[in-house]
Amino acid sequence: MLITLYQIIEMITSIFVMLIIIQFIIGLLFAFNVVGRNEFLMSVYDAINRLLDPVLGPIRRLMPNTGAIDFSPLVLIIILQIILIVLRNIILAV
Repeated sequence: MLITLYQIIEMITSIFVMLIIIQFIIGLLFAFNVVGRNEFLMSVYDAINRLLDPVLGPIRRLMPNTGAIDFSPLVLIIILQIILIVLRNIILAV
């Protein structure tokens, strides 16, 4: 039962990481004018931002202002990986 729960949490974590990477790539494409502001990419980018902002917002408030570079997605990925490691070790210890 615990392994199944861990696998579900791992899958959700993987989805979050993929969304963070997609958000980052689309943001770079917009920032460097590789693609124009087409409606489809804007709607995908906006949807991902709406999903991730409740999680990234508190991290952004805790971190110092680093200018144009936003390190909160990286911090979120590291936190999610730490949670996975701790959960896996707890499950293996039981």
